[in-house]
Amino acid sequence: MAATPPFEADPAAYEAWAAREVAQWRAAVLKPAGPLARGARGLQQRVNRAIPEKVHAAVTTAVERMTRTILTGADLVSGPPLQGLSLAERDRRALKAIDDHRKVAAVEGGVAGAGGFWLAVADFPALMMIKIRLLFDLAGIYGHDGEAFSERLFVLHVFQLAFSSAEHRARVFAALPGWDARAHPADFAHFDWRSFQQEYRDYIDLAKLAQMIPVIGAPVGAVVNWRLLDRLGETAVGAYRMRWLERA
Repeated sequence: MAATPPFEADPAAYEAWAAREVAQWRAAVLKPAGPLARGARGLQQRVNRAIPEKVHAAVTTAVERMTRTILTGADLVSGPPLQGLSLAERDRRALKAIDDHRKVAAVEGGVAGAGGFWLAVADFPALMMIKIRLLFDLAGIYGHDGEAFSERLFVLHVFQLAFSSAEHRARVFAALPGWDARAHPADFAHFDWRSFQQEYRDYIDLAKLAQMIPVIGAPVGAVVNWRLLDRLGETAVGAYRMRWLERA
């Protein structure tokens, strides 16, 4: 995560600090891909062509299951959205939730990485469920109702923002400012699932495929899962802080 929040500051000072953090976060999200990132993207595309189709099929199936869970899952919301809390207290609870989910993801990744190819493949849907549960927990912490369709749509945007190429991130981010002031679709009929799946797969494939290598799979799985949850948490906190400050 980014800088340690000054939790003891008064609300106005804390929100001023949060605004600076959001500005830095926004700049990082919108930063164009550099030569290294472009090279990694090209390498990813070459690797994708060399990966056995059964691996691609397993990952695609896992992503599709996750999207269906987002569409229909009734058990993702752990309770009513929190009301009457300051931004500092919401951030405090958010960081605790992120830490809890990182630890679970690291253990799960280590076990899967030690278990060989098929356990590593099974890690994809398990890890995605941990990610989605984290996002729904954070929605509630920041006072938003995860049962609402517009919030589920926001969760999908945050997920894409965390795990996409620089070009796709810019397109996704453009939909976030002013989110609560706009009307949103009533269903996912026009949501671009194909881009959603491909961007996610391209982002994590190189790291997660190393988890399938004998001997090093367990430590790689633990570290990669930890970092993926850390990135998702930081992205979500930035997005929810931005919404909070827009309403302030």
